[in-house]
Amino acid sequence: MANNSIKAILILGSTSDEVFAGKITEKLTEYGISFEQHVASAHKQAREALEILEKHKDEKVIYITIAGRSNALSGFVAGNSNKPVIACPPFADKLDMMVNVNSTLQMPSNVPVMTILDPVNAALAIKRISELTN
Repeated sequence: MANNSIKAILILGSTSDEVFAGKITEKLTEYGISFEQHVASAHKQAREALEILEKHKDEKVIYITIAGRSNALSGFVAGNSNKPVIACPPFADKLDMMVNVNSTLQMPSNVPVMTILDPVNAALAIKRISELTN
């Protein structure tokens, strides 16, 4: 079973990403991993995003960022935190997927972001990472 001392913090770029995030939180619940979910766009709510990072700076957390288009959110979180960041960008179709994937993979140096497209696999990755601390 997963180590419950590790918490997943989902940060969504928009409330329109909530249905997609639900696929992740459903599996996290099944795995017994606690989580919090927030909406804080790196473009529109940068201060709120920084407050989330500050709140969890001394905790064992893994961030999951869910944002499309330019996906500044994933890089913003990774660049302002020393915690693992998993980007799980939502997409509407194959063209949208290519835009999101390219944006998510092109992070600057010293801004590590892991990218997982499937929301269920993102939850599974958190479960496996949390098991490393057992």
